Amino acid sequence: MTRSWHDSLLDGVDEAAEGVVDLCARLVAAPSVNPPGDTREVAAVVRDELAGHGLPSELVAVDPTMPSVVAELDSGRPGPHLVLNVHLDTMEPGDLSAWTVPVWEMTRRDGRLYGLGMGNMKGAVAAMLTAYRLLARHRASWTGRVTLTAVSDECVFGDNGAAHLLASRPEQVVGDALICGEGPGMMRLALAEKGVAWFEVLTAADGGHASRAQRGQTAPARLAAALLALDGLNDLRVPRPTGLEGVPEHDTEAGRLSVNVGVLSGGSFVSQLARSASALLDVRVPPGLSLVEVEQELDRRLEGTGARWRRTKGWEANWSGTDVPFVAAFAEVAAAVRQQPCVPTVRLPASDASRWRRLGVPAVCYGPQPGLSAGVDDHALEQDVLDCARVYALAAARFLAP
Repeated sequence: MTRSWHDSLLDGVDEAAEGVVDLCARLVAAPSVNPPGDTREVAAVVRDELAGHGLPSELVAVDPTMPSVVAELDSGRPGPHLVLNVHLDTMEPGDLSAWTVPVWEMTRRDGRLYGLGMGNMKGAVAAMLTAYRLLARHRASWTGRVTLTAVSDECVFGDNGAAHLLASRPEQVVGDALICGEGPGMMRLALAEKGVAWFEVLTAADGGHASRAQRGQTAPARLAAALLALDGLNDLRVPRPTGLEGVPEHDTEAGRLSVNVGVLSGGSFVSQLARSASALLDVRVPPGLSLVEVEQELDRRLEGTGARWRRTKGWEANWSGTDVPFVAAFAEVAAAVRQQPCVPTVRLPASDASRWRRLGVPAVCYGPQPGLSAGVDDHALEQDVLDCARVYALAAARFLAP
C-alpha cells in the first residue's frame, strides 16, 4: 500500500513525542500569568523552538512586555490561507498551598502533564508548534500558506495580542480559516462560543449616620435587591440557532445565559450611610440571544429597584455552523485520529477565535484542556496533547490540499 504524506505527518508526531513533552516543560517553566501578562520569556521559548527547526518568526508588540510571536509558511503555490492560533499568557495559579505539584515546573505522572498553563493552554502551544514544523517539512505537498499566531493578552480580553495583530496586519493574519488551540474541555470541538457583556450596576441614596438606615432604602440594600432580580437571569435558556443543531441536546449549558457578580463596592466607613454602591457583572450570552435582548431584560428586571446600569464591554455570541465545510472536515479528522465521534459544543469562556469569526472567518476551537479553565494542579493528558498535534497537522493538510 502506498503511504501518503499524511502518514508521514502522523509518523512525525510519533517521532517527536518526547520532544513535545520536553517543549511543554520549557513552556511551563516560563511564567506568563495575566495579569500582569508578561510573555517575553515564553515567547522566547516559542521562537527558540521554531529557530531550532530552521523556521523564522518575529515578535510583534504594542507593550514590549507582552509580545506575540508570528510565523509564516508559504508553499509558493496559490491556495487557501490557514491561521493557527494559540495564546501564551495563563490564568493565575490560585491557592498555591493547594497545589500538590510544582506550579512552574512540569510534572509527568500517570499519563498527565502537570504545571500552570498546561491545560490553558501551553499544551496546545506545544501541539501547534509541532504541527507547524511538520507542515514546514512537507511544504512541497500542500498549497497556499499557513500563519502561526502565538499571542499575548488573551486571558483578560486585552488589546495587545490578537486584537492588535488583526488591526495592524490583516493581510498576514486574517486568513480563510482558523484553528484555535483553546479547547472547550474533554476534547470536544467548539464551533461556537457565548458572547460576553460586562455591566456596571449602580445605586444611590442619601448619606448620613448609620442610625438613620431604613429597610431597603440604603444604596447597598437597593443594590442587593437589584442583584437578586438579575440573579434570576441565570435560569434563562434559549433554543439552538440555525447551524448549531448538531450540538447535543443534553449540553444544556450551551443555551444558558449566565450572570456573575464579580466585584462589589460601596461606602467608606461602617457607621456611615453609603451614598452609592455598585457591582460589576460578567454576563455570558448564548447563541440565539442578542446583547440588545439581554439589555432589555436588565431594564425589565431592574424596574422599580432604583438601580441603573451601563455596559462597559461586550460582543455577540458567534459560531461557524456544522454545515460549514471547514468545520465538518475538521470534525472528520478529529474523529479519525481519536477513533470516536467528535462532539460539537458551544464554548462557555471566550477565546480569540471569536475575533476571527466576527470578520467572517470560519473558526474552530480544539485543544487538550481537560476542563473549562485552569485551576489548582492544572494539567493536560499527554495523549491528548499528541493527538492535538496530529489533528492540527492533518486538518491543515486537508484544508490546504492541492
